Amino acid sequence: MPAAAVKSKPLPIQSTAKRPVLFDSPYEPVEKRPLPAGRPREWYITHNRRLKAMRLAIALLDSGVYLPNQARDERIRSAALELGIHPPSATTCHMVRALMRYAR
Repeated sequence: MPAAAVKSKPLPIQSTAKRPVLFDSPYEPVEKRPLPAGRPREWYITHNRRLKAMRLAIALLDSGVYLPNQARDERIRSAALELGIHPPSATTCHMVRALMRYAR
């Protein structure tokens, strides 16, 4: 009998949690801390751009935009206005779509 014909049953999937995890409601963001000093200016710009892109990607996913091709620059900028964030640059919009693409 070929080895490919003998397949073992997959093991049942079990949760690794000991007990159910409760989420605090309403959600409160963690306390902000100052960024580390002594880095080049470009590092701070990139860091803040990544945070902004992440916030926008999460907001778009929550609003029902699941695919990167649905997230045009106009839609991302309108989501930023709804959140009270300054309109993102084209680079940040590109980063939002990249985050949505790799999250799948």
